[in-house]
Amino acid sequence: MTTTATTGNTPAPATDGQGPRHGVLPLPETAADALVLLGGLATVVSGFMSWTWTSDFPGDLTVYGYPAGLQIIAIVGGVLTLLLGLARKSVRGLRWLNPARAASPVFLAALSAFVVTWFSAIAISVDLGGFVNLDPGAIVAVVGGLLAVLGALALPHAGTGFRSYFAKPGDLPRPKLPAAWLQRVIITLCAALALVAFSYGIGIDDDDSETFVGFALLVIFAAWALHAAGLFERFSELNARHKGFATGMAFLAAVAFPFTQSDDHNANLGVNILIFGTVALGLNIVVGLTGLLDLGYVAFLGVGAYAAALVSGSQYSSIHIQFPFWGAALTGMAASLVFGVLIGAPTLRLRGDYLAIVTLGFGEIFRIAVNNLDGSSGPDVTNGPNGISNIPDLNFFGFNFGQAHDIVGFTIGRFANYFFLMLLFTAIVVFVFKRAADSRIGRSWVAIREDETAATAMGINGFRVKLIAFALGATLAGLAGTVSAHVTYSVVPTPYQFAGAAPPNSAFLLAAVVLGGMGTVGGPILGAVLLYLIPEKLGFLQNYELLAFGVALVILMRFRPEGIIPNRRSQLEFHETGQLDVPEDGLPAGTVGVTKAEA
Repeated sequence: MTTTATTGNTPAPATDGQGPRHGVLPLPETAADALVLLGGLATVVSGFMSWTWTSDFPGDLTVYGYPAGLQIIAIVGGVLTLLLGLARKSVRGLRWLNPARAASPVFLAALSAFVVTWFSAIAISVDLGGFVNLDPGAIVAVVGGLLAVLGALALPHAGTGFRSYFAKPGDLPRPKLPAAWLQRVIITLCAALALVAFSYGIGIDDDDSETFVGFALLVIFAAWALHAAGLFERFSELNARHKGFATGMAFLAAVAFPFTQSDDHNANLGVNILIFGTVALGLNIVVGLTGLLDLGYVAFLGVGAYAAALVSGSQYSSIHIQFPFWGAALTGMAASLVFGVLIGAPTLRLRGDYLAIVTLGFGEIFRIAVNNLDGSSGPDVTNGPNGISNIPDLNFFGFNFGQAHDIVGFTIGRFANYFFLMLLFTAIVVFVFKRAADSRIGRSWVAIREDETAATAMGINGFRVKLIAFALGATLAGLAGTVSAHVTYSVVPTPYQFAGAAPPNSAFLLAAVVLGGMGTVGGPILGAVLLYLIPEKLGFLQNYELLAFGVALVILMRFRPEGIIPNRRSQLEFHETGQLDVPEDGLPAGTVGVTKAEA
């Protein structure tokens, strides 16, 4: 295990018990630090120079002193490299960024600037027809990115070999926490930073795939660098100490999102992400907490959407009645609940692959049934492949969701109105998920997931517990379906299949849960953001979505099987030895069968 010796207020270079560490490149440490800082500074300066002579390249990178597009992204990577490089030198006021003086965070930050600048130069050359289209700013950018990486490779680092530059140091020091009021300020600033990053990413034009790829590369490597520095772990500790405040800040950041967008199309993306994320949270109860593989879960979203559409006053509805929205929402939830119980009761005595096959069959039966209930192949209920269209917009106490409204000087469009409504429903679903997971029934779900035979031997009624999870997950999906029907104006059978259509479908919902982190709240929501936003912004991936996300899941299962936002129990299961993001002051509540020493 690595250790970090400290002398006074300045941490000494870490050792591994075999003498001082050395970098991959044979350079003195002082020269390596200078290269890192010089490369980071050059990257920042290059962002204010012209990168190409023509505005034909997306983002207009031709103006001196006015960075745009990929230039802004490169500047952020350069600033991060400078900050972590200065923190490694223990510059006063920045030591907390890299308290172990580790090389890996600096290398990963330098790599973020490197991949953005080199990708930009290659993209300009490919789009415009050769390296001759690169202006001096682009040359400075690629040289600066390369210098920072070479300097980082020469820094003393943990372990041996090149791979250790990608790892978090084994024993990070735990700096003293600031005052409680300053902890709340840090949480607020982090929420604001997350809002800025998300707003910038979602605001990139759909036809500007180069800028979005650069943004995605920066986010990946910058997050990796901050993780290697231990900042995510310390932020999680702050959140644990101020759960209510952190949740409130996250909610306020989400509320502020529509006010940061001038295009209502981006609010449309936001509301669809919330719908996708809410349904994924419901599936997380079934898959993440209870361990039941449900491959037809999207059918419950369809049941809620169709039930709400039938009673919402559409002229194409076979039931010519119009409920107020709360009545339509309760109808959609109740219909999904009934279907969840009807499907779960005869099938939940099955386990594993058998249960997965039955749920997959239910999803296909639902899609085929609504396709045939058109008055020709069957009773006239759903209008067949044409679906139910012209669903009227909601109207709450004179507030018409279909019209734009002026709020504190901002014009809020139709999709922003539905975004606020869906945000409220997402908060309700998160509350239900947390309360259920922390309750006695939630512990029963976890026990069933870990070992159903042992749980049954301890007196847990496995069938009843699984049926409750199935019914609750279906109900939450039905709630999201009611909003989905009104947002899209119509309900058609096409989306409600296992795979092949745009999300949400069962394959993408399951991928969101696994990719984000099973058993967590933030994991499925983050997975929904990635799986919905990336295909939307990268149009060339639309024909290869399943291939791209299949490759991503394979890579994730190889290097981080617990997901991007891990459940602490899952980390203990997947990483018996090595680095765990487990606080030193104890394991999470509910961890069974593992002692602190074993962790």
